[in-house]
Amino acid sequence: MDVSVDQLRTLAAVVDEGTFDAASVALGITPSAVSQRIKALEVACGRVLVTRGKPVRATPPGQVVLRLARVTAQLADDTARELGVGGPAGLARLPLAVNADSMATWFLPALARVPARQRAVFDVHLDDQDRTFELFRSEAVLAAVTSIARPMPGCSVTPLGSMRYFACAAPDFAAAQFPRGFEADALARAEMVVFNRKDTLQHRFVTEVTGASLSPPAHYVPSSADFVRGIQLGLGWGLVPQLQWEALPDPLSLVHLAPDRPVDVPLFWQVWTLDSPPLRALTAAVLAAAAATLTPA
Repeated sequence: MDVSVDQLRTLAAVVDEGTFDAASVALGITPSAVSQRIKALEVACGRVLVTRGKPVRATPPGQVVLRLARVTAQLADDTARELGVGGPAGLARLPLAVNADSMATWFLPALARVPARQRAVFDVHLDDQDRTFELFRSEAVLAAVTSIARPMPGCSVTPLGSMRYFACAAPDFAAAQFPRGFEADALARAEMVVFNRKDTLQHRFVTEVTGASLSPPAHYVPSSADFVRGIQLGLGWGLVPQLQWEALPDPLSLVHLAPDRPVDVPLFWQVWTLDSPPLRALTAAVLAAAAATLTPA
């Protein structure tokens, strides 16, 4: 394909910003120039690369070219900085996919530990750990914390350890809903707190405990901090990361419903194998933070 770095950057900007007009502002060019670059790129690739909706989204062929755009932009930025022509800020942009529980506990401190000389502008995409791999594959982030050990072509995978979860509830809720313990009939009717509709962790746990496919009533609370707060307030029971429970000002605000049945979710660091100083520095910081906080696999 005969494509240019400017065309690839424009594709990434259109997808990231959501509209051609917003991409033109981010790139400092006219909307007409954005449209012309995208059309030229589509002609060169022989495929429609984006849907012209709001927001603009990459088509399946566009996702493939978007991965090329991310990698090419990273290499171009690294080269410019090494040559001293990277602009006044000189900061790389690193799009990342991270599960919400990691972000709420150990991952943000890892970002802060990246040395200043290798600091980047982090663009973090949040989702369930089972879904961050899809972000890695479809939105072409450069690195991801994921529960998927299978590497994408051109990428490396490193085990990080496991996030450990315990079934918890507020003391009054536990006494009212589980008077005889964590039993199947109680689990069938007791309300759960679930992160979002992609989060299957609680349902899988119920099936493992009872051997039955139950559908308890569920509250959906798509924020890690509010998820735990909802359990503390007695909305329902849920699987709480041990790291979050240990950080609570009052750990006694939650009781463990099945202390002998922790749930360990293995996590992996998936990253493009680029000779990129910012990516290397980020990877080192992430691996160090994971080793210090996660349960060994």
